[in-house]
Amino acid sequence: MKATSWDSRLVVRADGKNLVGHAGIVLLRKVTDRVGLTRSLAAALPQGSGPGWRDRGLALVQLVCAIALGATNILEAEQLQCHWRPLFPHPVSDSTLRRTLEAIDGPVAARIERGRAAIRRVVWILLALRPGGFPWIKVAGRKLSGWYVLDLDATIVPCTSKKEGAAGTYKGSYGHMPLGAWVANTRECLAMLLRPGNAPPNDVADHKTVLAAALRQLPLPPWSKLLIRIDGAAFSHGLLDHLQSLTTSRRRVRWVTGWAINTTDEQAVALLPEHVWTAALRQDGQLHEIKGPDGERVSYQVAELTGVRDLTGWPEGMRLIVRRVKPSRRDAKKLTAFEKATGWRYQIVATNIPAHHGLSAVPGSGQVWFVDALYRDHAEVEDRVKSIKRVGLGLLPSKSWQLNAAWVLAATLATDLDAWTRLLLLHDEPDLAKAEPETIRRKIYHLPARLTAHSRRRTLHLDRSWPWAAAFTTAWKRATELPALT
Repeated sequence: MKATSWDSRLVVRADGKNLVGHAGIVLLRKVTDRVGLTRSLAAALPQGSGPGWRDRGLALVQLVCAIALGATNILEAEQLQCHWRPLFPHPVSDSTLRRTLEAIDGPVAARIERGRAAIRRVVWILLALRPGGFPWIKVAGRKLSGWYVLDLDATIVPCTSKKEGAAGTYKGSYGHMPLGAWVANTRECLAMLLRPGNAPPNDVADHKTVLAAALRQLPLPPWSKLLIRIDGAAFSHGLLDHLQSLTTSRRRVRWVTGWAINTTDEQAVALLPEHVWTAALRQDGQLHEIKGPDGERVSYQVAELTGVRDLTGWPEGMRLIVRRVKPSRRDAKKLTAFEKATGWRYQIVATNIPAHHGLSAVPGSGQVWFVDALYRDHAEVEDRVKSIKRVGLGLLPSKSWQLNAAWVLAATLATDLDAWTRLLLLHDEPDLAKAEPETIRRKIYHLPARLTAHSRRRTLHLDRSWPWAAAFTTAWKRATELPALT
């Protein structure tokens, strides 16, 4: 058979030396060492002695880096280290990685979490010192300066075999349903609680546990301003009471959550006059419009329901904001009799943001259109959920509950490490800083390189024609300039 042009006289040999398959490991490990995560994990995990003992903290660091690079189980984490052998000549075996996870019991996990909180404080100080400063989020065209935004959401991790805690979920699948908390400003995963698959979405005790763990992780300054957002699946009277109680003399807490609509709510909506409805806004501050069935432009509309709906017994100062949209064909089977009669689909949002004052330093934040946009911006947490499922949480690798809980903790560490690398090293590269996990792996983390040594200096050689070679070298320079935590 005639050879094609590209493989003419092509010979393949396995005789290369010092080739690094995933050069992006140097960025992750450098950030890990500089911010003090390596030292913190070594101090938190049990220590041993003897010629065959491997440092458990260093083993966990290797596992966290492997998860950030795409490992979905312990065996893949061991195999991935083969690509780093020129840089890290002593890979950690899968059995050592398993023993490391088995060592993470309750007290060890508590020590790791305390170390994470201390390191996060350092990272946030470095973020504030960047040219762009700390990343404040924008909603409806307005920057929420000074406000730290915390998003809570649950997700389903399916499995096909019998694992401890696996059960049927409320969506008809089978697996586990962990509940997590993310910082919208930095995309860090502060806490993740592993739960059985049949855990109720609105379990108040679980939400209290995750909120408490997240608040311990937040390095908030005195007299801080915190905004908490939770979707309607977690709606309950007890949760709203708990959110209201989080405000202290040193911390102002505002919250916005979904509301489960019932007949009483629909009766209150029916009393609203037509002139109180106002147009809703998109996240860029423009009108939120869709094309109607007759081709005309139809605006999403919002209105204040607080003065019409009886809120006796609910948290003091709570408001209800109702939103109406033209239902799609997908929503037709879910409409109530009231919605079919009016031709609108309704959603209600509960919040304690005052109508007159709103969020301090955010003009117009007490208006109904802003509260509506603020709640809809919570949908970005779905992207965080998808990301952590691509960074370790897509599969729980063991039948053991304890081992899976330790794996979840390692996945949250990998998510934080990935976020810190982007925020500290790639903050002026928007296409990389906010890229999907697969994208940043393809462009930065999985970049091939060659390691050479000359005159007592080691050099990692990248392909000069690689489109993101300059971004990589700049990131490495910034990593070496990070102050080492002492």
